[in-house]
Amino acid sequence: MRKITFSLPDPYIETLDAIAEQAQCDRAVIVRQAIEQYVEDFEDLSISTKRLQDPSDPVLSWGEVKNNLLG
Repeated sequence: MRKITFSLPDPYIETLDAIAEQAQCDRAVIVRQAIEQYVEDFEDLSISTKRLQDPSDPVLSWGEVKNNLLG
């Protein structure tokens, strides 16, 4: 694991400290979890965007999805 250093505006630091206090953990834990979640969401969004742009990927109606899920 590597360390990085960055700056945030004071209001973000204050909010971050309040969250860390409420969660009873270090602010680094909160920042790490937030970045991990962002990266996961970004990867999911990237996959979704690529699939939406793929003309060979079929678009299903709600009825088709419901029938596939519920049998």
